[in-house]
Amino acid sequence: MRVLVLAIGRLKKGAEAEMCERYRKRVAQAGRNVGLREFEIIEIKESRAPEPEKRKLEESIAIANVIPDGALIILLDETGDSLPSTSIADTIKAERDVGRPALVFVIGGPDGLAQSLRSKASKKLAFGAATWPHQLVRIMLLEQIYRAVTILSGHPYHRA
Repeated sequence: MRVLVLAIGRLKKGAEAEMCERYRKRVAQAGRNVGLREFEIIEIKESRAPEPEKRKLEESIAIANVIPDGALIILLDETGDSLPSTSIADTIKAERDVGRPALVFVIGGPDGLAQSLRSKASKKLAFGAATWPHQLVRIMLLEQIYRAVTILSGHPYHRA
């Protein structure tokens, strides 16, 4: 199964980008042992449209264009569920075990995502009630995906 993280905006060089790369490498390496054949982060350029609704629509279309057919879509959204790491691992395992071709995590831009894309999502995930910068959300998501992979492999990184 492929796991994709689709994110609006590009990380600038620095500590956040380095941490994301560290987790990307960890997931890619450890994921092979639990049936994740590919792990990729795709950065989508932010829309420059003057109106928020047009920005959301343009960014959502760009995201939708790279979502593989048959993928399960999980949005990172402030109204989503706060899930324990074991639930994220359970989702990855369940989708892998039913032969899902891809699992896609979507991090929208500052204006959010268009309803047309939101309605395609099977799940919404939140990292608590606080508002987080997109760079930190990306790091936290990558860490949780890595933690899920270690849970599935029985690695002691995760201590419940």
